[in-house]
Amino acid sequence: MATEIFRDPDKYEIIDGKKFVQLGDTIAEGKIKSNLAILIGVYARTNKLGCQFCNLELNFSPENIFRTDFVYYSAANSKIVIDNKHSTIHGVPDMVAEVFSRSTMKRDMGIKKEIYERNGVKEYWMIDPWRETVEVYLLHDGKYEFGGLYQNWSEDELARLTDEERAEVEFEVPVGVLDGFKVKIKNIFGWYFET
Repeated sequence: MATEIFRDPDKYEIIDGKKFVQLGDTIAEGKIKSNLAILIGVYARTNKLGCQFCNLELNFSPENIFRTDFVYYSAANSKIVIDNKHSTIHGVPDMVAEVFSRSTMKRDMGIKKEIYERNGVKEYWMIDPWRETVEVYLLHDGKYEFGGLYQNWSEDELARLTDEERAEVEFEVPVGVLDGFKVKIKNIFGWYFET
């Protein structure tokens, strides 16, 4: 017997005027979002730099209302308007991270990336929970430039690399909008945080 995935008809996105029903998070997606909220959110709030939100509506316009996985707003970003009644944010965030799911991956990599770029989101992360990678884009002169691809390497994978290859492996992802504050890749995907 097939298991049907729960679909909440009240949870949807509008992308370029088209409505897309949102599926519920997998455990892996939820874990990654929670980890980002803790890792980036605690640093930003402790240092009074800004705040983060997960799974809230981001309203750019009536044609583009996204249910974002993770957004960060700097304290200096005065254009943010929070509508607590509808769990909606109006205004351009400093950073967005989208965690791929089978149903959203194509839109996250394509049209949503274009809309984030067009609206001036300074930093965009695309997170692949299957390959355990983080692809970073940074806004320069109104266009996204590739900021790096970061991978969560297993011990076995690292052991198969040459010394030269291992020396080039990045174990942390810099958060550009937080002046290069870095997050350990293992902590984005792991069940427990490594210090």
